Amino acid sequence: MAEHVILFAGPMGAGKTTAIQSLSEIAVVSTEAANTERDIVDKATTTVALDYGEITISEDEKIRLYGVPGQRRFDFMWAILKERARGLVLLVNNDAPEPVALAVEYLGSFEELLLAGTVVIGISRSDIGVGPTASDYSAALAASWPGVMVPVLTLDPRDAAQMQTALLTLIAIIEARASLAAFQELTP
Repeated sequence: MAEHVILFAGPMGAGKTTAIQSLSEIAVVSTEAANTERDIVDKATTTVALDYGEITISEDEKIRLYGVPGQRRFDFMWAILKERARGLVLLVNNDAPEPVALAVEYLGSFEELLLAGTVVIGISRSDIGVGPTASDYSAALAASWPGVMVPVLTLDPRDAAQMQTALLTLIAIIEARASLAAFQELTP
C-alpha cells in the first residue's frame, strides 16, 4: 500500500489539530494535554506528541496526516515525524506576535521539505484583525531562501473545503516534482 505522510506544523494555536479533524476520514488520534503556557496562547489544551488522521485515496493508497506539537520543547517529535514526510502544511496564526518571523523560524526547522519544494503555508486567524498579508510572508521567504517558491494561502482550519484546497495544492506539487524527477532520469 502506498502511504503519503503529510505533516502539519506551526506554532501553538495555529489550528493544526483542527485542520486534521477537518480533513480526516477516521476519528483523529490526538495527544492533548493541559496547556501550561496559557500566557502565550490562551487555550485549554495543546498537542504534546502528535495528532493523527488519514484519508483513503484508493484500496492501495492513503494519505496519513500528522500534526506535530507547536511548542519547541517537543521538537524531538518533529525530527521523528519528518523522516517519512513527503510534504508539510505550515499553519501560522496571523494574529500572533510577529507571525512572519514565526513562519520563517518554523520553516528553518523543516528546511529539508522546504528545499525539496514540498511545503504550503496556511495563514489562519487572519479574520481576527489586521496582520501581515500573504505577500509579506512570500517576501520574507524569498529573503531567507532565494529561489524557493512556496504557496501561501489564507484559510480557516475549521473549513474542510479550504483545508482540502491546501492539501490538494501540496499533493499537486509533490506529484509534479516526482514526475519531473522521473522525466529527468529518462532524458540524457
